[in-house]
Amino acid sequence: MLRAGYRALVGASAVVALPFRPRDAALRVFYAGARGGDFGGTLVKVRLLQQRFPERRIGFSLIYMLSNAIYLPLVAVERLRARGIPLVLNQNGVFYPGWYPRGWQRENARMAEMHAAADYVFYQSDFCRRCAGKFLGARSGPTEILYNGVDTAHFTPDDLRERKGPFTFLVTGKFGASTAYRLVSSIEGLGAARNGGLDVRLQIFGLIEPSVEAAARALVERLALTDLVLFGGPYNAAQAPNIYRSADAYLMTKHNDPCPNAVLEAMACGLPVLYSASGGVPEQVGPEAGIGLPVPDTFERDVAPAPGAIAEGMAQIIAHCARMGAAARQRALERFDLSHWLARHERVFRALLGKTA
Repeated sequence: MLRAGYRALVGASAVVALPFRPRDAALRVFYAGARGGDFGGTLVKVRLLQQRFPERRIGFSLIYMLSNAIYLPLVAVERLRARGIPLVLNQNGVFYPGWYPRGWQRENARMAEMHAAADYVFYQSDFCRRCAGKFLGARSGPTEILYNGVDTAHFTPDDLRERKGPFTFLVTGKFGASTAYRLVSSIEGLGAARNGGLDVRLQIFGLIEPSVEAAARALVERLALTDLVLFGGPYNAAQAPNIYRSADAYLMTKHNDPCPNAVLEAMACGLPVLYSASGGVPEQVGPEAGIGLPVPDTFERDVAPAPGAIAEGMAQIIAHCARMGAAARQRALERFDLSHWLARHERVFRALLGKTA
């Protein structure tokens, strides 16, 4: 009810702002109710865009919408587009039975409306493009794949850090009931690695629902890993680089993650990535910057790699850490630097407004 009320408010305010549309072709972006912040893919993307394109809620000339933050009703979008205001959609993942069993069809139907109506669509990965075709349907307008960007001047390696003690794998994210398996698989993988003779430990940072954290801590105690698993709590954008630098490698066992910012941040900090070979993560990491762990290709359930496979992957990461870490940093610089991401947005925005880049 709250979300529906917010959508109605955003739609009404956008339509009310119509008379204030300027006659010039200046670029003024409205983010359609999405907010910027430090934690979470949508919040981070909006924050980064707002630094380059400050939001204008009145007198805007272009709408930028993110697929997992659709707050502008279709009727409002149609009225705005009829007045010559283009819509650009950043299409991330879709809803599917494995992680959203109740109502995934309803949510996809709403997303499909914007996917079809948008004047231009940025897909965050080829995986996102394929999912849109499967769950949202075809569209006739222009599209392209534009991977998320990372500030490689902010997220940098600690070249002076001396590795001491156990090899540390880092897990970050937002953990609720639907993603608790990420913590379970990471902890069980650590246990399997320790049983196999690897001197490894685990750091976990991010927002964790209390019941999920309690269950994870109980698992840690049951596997006798209490001194080897750190629960570091939430963090902000300023603290993030030091958290990545405190580890030796990044561990991502989320299934079908479309294009996680955290993987790019870890790579920019020179961390090799051990990951579930699903979703868009294989496109991010490539064959040189980490190890992918096979999982079933399914949308019916979320599946994490087996503990034994994680342990084997940890051993490979440790053996090739220096080479993979250097490749991760180089890949982030060459393919995912934030400057390219922002510049490409600006070129598309100005082309839609009839201005040259």
